[in-house]
Amino acid sequence: MNNLEIIGNNYFGEYDCIREASRAVILKDGKILLSYETKNDIWMLPGGGKEIGETYRNCVIREVCEETGYLFVPSKCVLEIDEYYENVRYISKYFIGTITGKTDTHLTKAEIKGGLESRWILIEEALGIFSKHSEIKDFEEKRGLYLREYLALQKILGR
Repeated sequence: MNNLEIIGNNYFGEYDCIREASRAVILKDGKILLSYETKNDIWMLPGGGKEIGETYRNCVIREVCEETGYLFVPSKCVLEIDEYYENVRYISKYFIGTITGKTDTHLTKAEIKGGLESRWILIEEALGIFSKHSEIKDFEEKRGLYLREYLALQKILGR
């Protein structure tokens, strides 16, 4: 498994909080499945926070199902990205895998409020969206998210 580190400009130099997440890279016919917050204009790979006692693998299965309505079978974890912002270390584990079926979504209140949708877009289009991370000046969370997803896709797709 590959590992990458991102240290944000606002990192305090040490952390006292850790947030763990799993994310999915799902490819089909030259396209990639992304989650899109229509109200906030934010794209991201499907995935989210790991619950207490949950494995990273089970987390990505649950998150993909809840956010996209797709049943997802992950292969092994192919990448870990550790990010450091303010006093927090964010750990994201990335899985590739396949879709085996469809079910209902189960969005959180925040995801509903953000207008979360799942969309298949061309891989090159996704890379183009995330490559604009350095142009985002006034929204550190979005800049960091786009940088993380861009580096993840480059590493996983061998670009």
